[in-house]
Amino acid sequence: MKRMMVTGLAALLTLSFVSTSWATRVIDSYCAQPGYDCLTVKKGQSWQSLFPDPTQRGIVMRLNRMNTPIWGGMRIVVPKNLSQASLLDVSPMPYQISGYGVPTIMVQLNKLAWGAYDPSGNLVRWGPVSGGKSWCPDVGSRCNTATGNFTVYGKQGAACKSKKFPIGRGGAPMPYCMFFHGGFALHGSTTVPGYNASHGCVRIFTDDAKWLNQHFVQLDAPTRVMVRN
Repeated sequence: MKRMMVTGLAALLTLSFVSTSWATRVIDSYCAQPGYDCLTVKKGQSWQSLFPDPTQRGIVMRLNRMNTPIWGGMRIVVPKNLSQASLLDVSPMPYQISGYGVPTIMVQLNKLAWGAYDPSGNLVRWGPVSGGKSWCPDVGSRCNTATGNFTVYGKQGAACKSKKFPIGRGGAPMPYCMFFHGGFALHGSTTVPGYNASHGCVRIFTDDAKWLNQHFVQLDAPTRVMVRN
């Protein structure tokens, strides 16, 4: 039994390292680009103390793909022209895709990002995602996000909750959920940590989910969802 516990712990630590390494590589890709600075967070600093302006803070948090707390020694990326930058200026998503004649949400799990496109294929907004992780110990299986082309078939408001998780109880908050394939949904979350960490749903910032839910996704007309690794 002890050996099994040690082996399980080692597996979890490995998964955590892989996830964190993935997030680090996303940040490193910016550090090598002109127009961005990477800074090391000092002990006691927070998103709010570093970026008092809420608009600038929102841009930096999205650029770093996370809304969870930062900590001393952590590296984050910041646009050099932050005071003049807009969210679209720092988008990792294409500014234009082939138009499908309907609103489209593209999710790119390898970029930890989503983009909303108008019927002509023009990017109108983007934000971070946290998709399904490789292994979920509580269900004893892989829990990757389904990939492919889908259509939003249902949505709920701020009170949306999971019927399955936590296992045996349900009730996990999924504010502004938008279901696109079986039980898979885009939904708001306070835990978008900069790597894929969900049971398969696509977690996004709650204010992004609210915007998509109330101003972009309409059930009386199709909204296309494209999920790519």
